[in-house]
Amino acid sequence: MKDTITTYLRNSKAELSKVIFPTKAQVRQAFYAVLVVVTFIALFLALVDLIMSSSLSAILG
Repeated sequence: MKDTITTYLRNSKAELSKVIFPTKAQVRQAFYAVLVVVTFIALFLALVDLIMSSSLSAILG
């Protein structure tokens, strides 16, 4: 059991050393990209909702 845990920890450390962590600039750039895309999608859905509710109100009322 102890050997299994030791092997697991050794393998985990070896895999973690292969990970390339993003720089601050890359994280900031990804954050801005996500912010722009989410804002665009939210505005688009709000516009679609407005159009559909207006057209439904015109049909029903």
